[in-house]
Amino acid sequence: MSSGSNKLNQIIQKQQKQIEEPRKNEDDIVQLVGFIIGNEEYAVPILSIQEIIKPIEFTRVPSVPEYVLGVFNLRGNVIPLIDLRRKFNLPPVSNSEDTRYIVMKGRENTAGFVIDRLTEAIGIKQSRIDPPPETIHQDKGMIYGIGKREDSMLTILKVEALLKRDF
Repeated sequence: MSSGSNKLNQIIQKQQKQIEEPRKNEDDIVQLVGFIIGNEEYAVPILSIQEIIKPIEFTRVPSVPEYVLGVFNLRGNVIPLIDLRRKFNLPPVSNSEDTRYIVMKGRENTAGFVIDRLTEAIGIKQSRIDPPPETIHQDKGMIYGIGKREDSMLTILKVEALLKRDF
């Protein structure tokens, strides 16, 4: 293995540990990608994103939850497509010019997620990420934490929880 790919693997492992083992080093910067669903901003770790694409044709499949729109072909790989609006119990909307599919990859699963629009790449100190409030029981398993920014807050999602297949 080349030293370049070895170094890249070390960086990826460090970022994954930051997400999986929160609040170990309060000064570490967690790199995220922000996006909008409905009126709220969410984020996921940048290293969990395989790619971001404009909407493409997908095929519906039977006997799946309402939020699973179907599957699509991405360079020979069949990937499930999940509508995050529906998964978060928001009413569906038609795609707009800003709609994107974020393809996320976890340890075992890959899926595409429909988002309303991208916002930005975000670097946030680990010390500015609070655990989810105890009152959030239903979604607690999906929320990594709440990121505090100068002018807003941001819900940071757990990629492995999003990718968990319950269909």
